[in-house]
Amino acid sequence: QVQLVESGGGLVQPGGSLRLSCAHSGSIFNLYVMGWYRQAPGKQRELVATLPGGGRANYADSVKGRFTIARDNAKKTVSLQMNSLKLEDTAVYYCYAKEAGVEYWGQGTQVTVSS
Repeated sequence: QVQLVESGGGLVQPGGSLRLSCAHSGSIFNLYVMGWYRQAPGKQRELVATLPGGGRANYADSVKGRFTIARDNAKKTVSLQMNSLKLEDTAVYYCYAKEAGVEYWGQGTQVTVSS
């Protein structure tokens, strides 16, 4: 059973930056597609970014140019660098992993953008 543990959420002003991290407990980490989703109050969970083990990153249009996903296969971690944060980025952010058709989710970390 894979466990995903997020860290790095918090409160930031508009225009600020935050970096989220996620630790993956399973083996053969590089086989997993890793990613981040978010869910704002009253809205459905939505994709933020995904990154396969040896592929290219995929971003939601709303975060392109502002967010960067990266992974460290040796440390089995995935990160999300969020810059130029906007009020509408406020949400619970979830780490995501998928391999062989099985999906895993972290417990979520709150990101609040407020002045």
